[in-house]
Amino acid sequence: MKRTSIIIGVLVAVILGAASCKKAFLDEKPYSNYIPSTVTDSLGFEASLIGLYQYQTGTLTWSADQGWPSVWQVGTDVANATAQQQGIEVPYYTYSQLTATDRAASITWSRYYALINNANIIIDGLQSATGMGAVGKRLVEAEAKFFRGYAYNTLATLYGRLPIILHTITSPKLDFTRAPLEEVNNQITSDLAFAAANLPDLNAGNSRTNAAGKPVGRANKYMAMQVLAEAYLRMGKNDLAEQQAQAVINSGKFSLIRSRYGVRAGGAGDYYSDMFVYGNQRRSQGNTEAIWVLEQENPSLVPGGNVDNAQQRRVFGAAYYAIPGMLPADSLGGRSVGRLRLSNWVLYRLYKGNDIRNSQYSIKRRYYYNDPAPAYASLYGKPVPFTGADTLFRIAPSTLKWGAFDPNDTFGYAMIKDFIMMRLGETYLLLAEAQFKQGKIGDAVNSINVLRTRANAPQATATEMSLDLILDERARELIAEENRRMTLMRTGTLVTRSLNLNSNDPQKPTTGLTNTHLLLPIPLTDIQVNKDARLEQNPGY
Repeated sequence: MKRTSIIIGVLVAVILGAASCKKAFLDEKPYSNYIPSTVTDSLGFEASLIGLYQYQTGTLTWSADQGWPSVWQVGTDVANATAQQQGIEVPYYTYSQLTATDRAASITWSRYYALINNANIIIDGLQSATGMGAVGKRLVEAEAKFFRGYAYNTLATLYGRLPIILHTITSPKLDFTRAPLEEVNNQITSDLAFAAANLPDLNAGNSRTNAAGKPVGRANKYMAMQVLAEAYLRMGKNDLAEQQAQAVINSGKFSLIRSRYGVRAGGAGDYYSDMFVYGNQRRSQGNTEAIWVLEQENPSLVPGGNVDNAQQRRVFGAAYYAIPGMLPADSLGGRSVGRLRLSNWVLYRLYKGNDIRNSQYSIKRRYYYNDPAPAYASLYGKPVPFTGADTLFRIAPSTLKWGAFDPNDTFGYAMIKDFIMMRLGETYLLLAEAQFKQGKIGDAVNSINVLRTRANAPQATATEMSLDLILDERARELIAEENRRMTLMRTGTLVTRSLNLNSNDPQKPTTGLTNTHLLLPIPLTDIQVNKDARLEQNPGY
């Protein structure tokens, strides 16, 4: 046995020795790859830029925690958790549990800093780019800086002061410090202003079309202007915010949807709800209001067509499928599980008159038995009665904005709809806010009334104009679209509005909310590993 072991050892030594004589014996020869050191030509930069969209989409479609979309809605003025809550959202209505070890705060911090680092890889790589002219380099830089500015603005809204990282991190760094908010804001302004000046106009450039020749949702200058308008509002630079919003509106590139269009134009619905129908969300599909749409494809038809299994439909829609005699249907938004419910304020006090945004095609309020099986023959077509806890998540009134039924996924695990990240309706709301904060009351009223006229809603007046009125209008126009938590944190109204309008939900009330929660906690793990400098925590955590 011993002699055999010696022979094997000798053979191994001989083999390794022989191999070492041939230098390339174990060298891999990849025929294509994209890592920081190889991003030097136009194809490498293009692949890396597309990766930024992929990464942002992955954040929105995060499914490892199915309550992820609820984090940004529950415990605010517009929504409450239900008995179907998943877990990650609990500290966002039971605020005493929101600590420095919070998972959602940590995920958000790490993902947006990863997005920043990915943008930095592209920007740094331009220093050694080959075969690219000045115009091509500026376009790449502008697209990367749009994402960097967008990420920093998101982080500044949620966490306040931040470490500023402007170059690729390729080795461990343990001495981060938080820069003054003014420096963070200056960096955001610099990045987004560069993007607005150098990104293409809408749908410009053959490289920004898909295989069918249709324009895709790549960055344009108006996207940068819209983020700048929001950032300037957060900074208190309301005149500059007004300029950016006006530039988008006056560009002539966008128009509010005022008539039926697209795949459902001849069917049940209305022109407002048409925007949120699967197959109608993109500009190439007729949505003239869209400024930025993150496009997804049905993975059953296009392998790799989406990044993760988006949970928005399951979270926002009612769990009516659990009622005997009910089957998932497109008109009901597909199969959902009701992880949140719209607040009583939204459902019963927000909308006035015949506001089209409150129509049955946008907010489903009544359910009818639709299972034709013989066992339910006596119920078919009759209304489902409102009884007990069912009204809180099984047949709770719910938005249909995220609804769609995919016959290839009858269980309804993944959502296949696009993400309308920015649209002209919000631009008018940003404009109204900027005008109001400058004391331009009449102008603010006119901006609000553009949306109310489109919605067939009662007109606003100067005597009632306030920041609360504007935030009310944002809820009417953008319910389930906007990140409501971010909006209320940006405007400093999270505490007052949440407690005044939505603190007494019968099932999952909002408790423990204080001014501490106008910022999220810096992740404790990042503070602990940052051994060579002090990374300060936000007050109250």
